[in-house]
Amino acid sequence: MLKGKTRMLIAIAMLSSISFVLMLLAFPLPVLPAYLKVDFSDIPALIAAITMGPIAGVLVAFLKNVLDWLFSGSPTGVPVGHMANFVTSILFITPVYLIYRKATSSKGISYGLACGTISMAIGMSVLNYYVFLPMYAYFLNFPMETGTALFNSIIFGILPFNLIKGILVTVVMIVLFKRIKPLLDKVTHSFGTANIN
Repeated sequence: MLKGKTRMLIAIAMLSSISFVLMLLAFPLPVLPAYLKVDFSDIPALIAAITMGPIAGVLVAFLKNVLDWLFSGSPTGVPVGHMANFVTSILFITPVYLIYRKATSSKGISYGLACGTISMAIGMSVLNYYVFLPMYAYFLNFPMETGTALFNSIIFGILPFNLIKGILVTVVMIVLFKRIKPLLDKVTHSFGTANIN
């Protein structure tokens, strides 16, 4: 049992490191605001959730953001962007885990990723409207968008960005899944009772 927990902690640390590196490779989308950047750092967190349970996935998402904050800092002084990224990961990972747990197949992972994309897009639209964009404005001492301007920022910026990001991550994850499914099954089985639920 202790050996299994130790292996799991090592796996979480490794996946967090990979996730952090992927976060550094973020890139903007040409038609959307430059501050919105796509990265594939949720993929290691997804793998952690699938193989070791949802808490493992959340830990990977948390640790990658802590590492990135320590390495890159934050323009606000407060890690608002990292908090938003962490919440985004949870909104994306949770549906994937819940659905894949019921259907451990390509169809299950595809359906889970689709639901995760919708959850992330809608959830972050609401949270940016009420929480994260006001926080950015407050800490950067910028005038806060309100009314139609704020609504348009969400509908024409945040919402399509998260949909596109979810689709890109989904495509990469499905391609990877087909190649590493036997390994995922083996790793999941090896952790057994050490699974973090």
